[in-house]
Amino acid sequence: MSSEATRVAIVTGAAQGIGKAISLRLAEDGLDVVVNDIPSKSAELESVKAEIQAKGRKSVAVVGDISSEADVIALVEKTVSELGGLDVMVANAGILFPTPLIDLPLSEWDRIFSINARGTFLCYRHAAKQMIKQGRGGRIIGAASSAAKQGLANLGHYSASKFAVRGLTQSAALEWGAHKITVNSYAPIDNFVASVGAPRDAFYSGQSQLSAVGYHGQPEYIADLVSFLASKGSHHITGQTINIDGGKFFD
Repeated sequence: MSSEATRVAIVTGAAQGIGKAISLRLAEDGLDVVVNDIPSKSAELESVKAEIQAKGRKSVAVVGDISSEADVIALVEKTVSELGGLDVMVANAGILFPTPLIDLPLSEWDRIFSINARGTFLCYRHAAKQMIKQGRGGRIIGAASSAAKQGLANLGHYSASKFAVRGLTQSAALEWGAHKITVNSYAPIDNFVASVGAPRDAFYSGQSQLSAVGYHGQPEYIADLVSFLASKGSHHITGQTINIDGGKFFD
């Protein structure tokens, strides 16, 4: 098992963007980090692994599809066999594609739920099983979105899948709190930056104007929040989906 001095994290969707930023930040925090993404991202994943190792931490790259229970089980088992245990699960992987609900193929509804909702559930469940077995608690953290707080036109399927993450997070927190496992999720604006019809810069500009602070988010900002949620100091925070959007939405 990992020692008190060397905690172990898994980060899914770690090949780029928010997942990469989280992986590197957790390494800076002193954790060994297992990075996961789909096979087509294996080269990028290996690059993230190398960056983590350059920071003096251990890292393992594991390709797999989080919507596959067999792949998630293998991910957790590989983490334990290679690094000795599991202390932090960051279920970051997800997909997005804007489509009006009236035009959305049923297969695409199923696909987004298989990754964003089912995949997050599988990561939560198998991380919790390992943490309960270890008996030393843990941190489970998921990717929600501002779209988990308010529905958006042309992103109804995405929003519904992220509302599911929010409900899952609350329920898991209630079930696993007795095991000293906290379960939280983060709700950034950047989760759906791949745009709803506007070019990226125009989208960011519009979001900046809607935020209280007047500027849009960056992956590193989300990594800062995850760093805290993964820390021992967050032990009294659980079941929350925390906005990190510059003050666009208020609960």
